[in-house]
Amino acid sequence: MSQALQSLLDLLDLEQIEENIFRGRSKSAVVPRVFGGQVAAQALVAAGRTVPDDRFAHSLHSYFLRTGDPGAPIVYTVDRIGDGRSFTTRRVVAVQHGQPIFHLSASFQKREEGFDHQTPMPDAPDPATLPTAEERLPTYEHLDPDVVEKILEARAAVDVRYVDDPPYGRYGEPREPRSQVWFRTNGKLADDPLLHVCLATYVSDMTLLDSILLAHGRGGWAVGDVVGASLDHAMWFHRPFRADEWLLYDQESPSASGGRGLGQARIYTQDGQLAISVIQEGVVRVPR
Repeated sequence: MSQALQSLLDLLDLEQIEENIFRGRSKSAVVPRVFGGQVAAQALVAAGRTVPDDRFAHSLHSYFLRTGDPGAPIVYTVDRIGDGRSFTTRRVVAVQHGQPIFHLSASFQKREEGFDHQTPMPDAPDPATLPTAEERLPTYEHLDPDVVEKILEARAAVDVRYVDDPPYGRYGEPREPRSQVWFRTNGKLADDPLLHVCLATYVSDMTLLDSILLAHGRGGWAVGDVVGASLDHAMWFHRPFRADEWLLYDQESPSASGGRGLGQARIYTQDGQLAISVIQEGVVRVPR
């Protein structure tokens, strides 16, 4: 296991300070605020710590309310709002400096049999044939070396491989509003299903809004031609998966308007199983 992955796992190992109350740390991000995927993953960890072991996360719905301060701890308060025969529901509020910065509702379900169908996995090249971030980013001579270093540092715990150039790699020309990324953690994980779900949640916030930028030929924060932030984030976990095995993140943007853009995606296992569906809306603005 890489040191970066171990540090991420330590970040997700919340401190319990009271019943239903947990405290998490933050790490520096590529922008001067807490990375949204970190807050979502930590909130899901807090929710999962209050759920019986025989129930597994099947959905989450969340809102980003305020910018998080990476220099201060985050307190997560869990409200046990529902415990049924098949489903368990939790609500989590993340607080910093006395104010809520994030709100999450998550649902957990006992395993059961039922109807089974899915959208087929789209075509994508084998991840082993794609360049790593360490190989690809230095080829973009227009990027500031400090920016390249920040991206690599922020994603050191996860091997993220773009099928095509990311928005900041080839900008200035509008492209189809669709992006594909393969990802897996840089090291093997324990078998705890909640851990794999939380790590997928963490990674899901890294690239989901890329397709919005592609549609307008923008490079994003890495080149300074767009400012933005996540507004909300929803995920549905359909089938078991491992975050330490290759997952295809197939993303697209159906709409952007009013200073906001929508990203939607499906995440598939390498053998073609639809594991997760994701939808996120974010603020996407041209700097004034």
